[in-house]
Amino acid sequence: IGVNDIIRENAKDVMTQLNKNKIDTIMLTGDNKETADKIAKDIGITKVISNVLPAEKTEVIKKLKEDNKMVMMCGDGINDSPALATADIGVSVKSGTDIAMDSSDVILTRNNLDSILKLIHISKKTIRIIKQNLFWAFFYNVLMIPIAMGLLQSLGIIINPMIASFAMVISSLTVILNTLRLKRLKNV
Repeated sequence: IGVNDIIRENAKDVMTQLNKNKIDTIMLTGDNKETADKIAKDIGITKVISNVLPAEKTEVIKKLKEDNKMVMMCGDGINDSPALATADIGVSVKSGTDIAMDSSDVILTRNNLDSILKLIHISKKTIRIIKQNLFWAFFYNVLMIPIAMGLLQSLGIIINPMIASFAMVISSLTVILNTLRLKRLKNV
């Protein structure tokens, strides 16, 4: 009699996308080596660390972080909880144990692994928008503060305080409207 974990239907496609985006994937499991190697081969994971206890999973994650790697741990069981809490980003699924969900930073509401790809995509877009907002806020301040202070008055460049306050509103609206573009990503 052989016993094997059930592989989620789209696990291979998700691993293919992660590998294509140069995201290293590691299977970190308490299962025995033979079972872990077979599952990893079936779904396209090249690095497997098997026969590990919860404390050892945490140590592996700490070691990865010491090597300046950003670590996202995905798990759903009690044994994954310490590792989920230690990772930079802990991700569990809604069908996971309560303790795993409590230890996670993100809980995927669907039991679909595509949600991990969506999470990464939305995170990258969010960081890009934050950088754009910082650029525009900095650009506005570098441009307008010297004028508002009257430092360029000798060059004949002055601004009415009412216009300066209106320009500040426009700056804030620019940041808000730029950020609202993220709303389009909720169904990505």
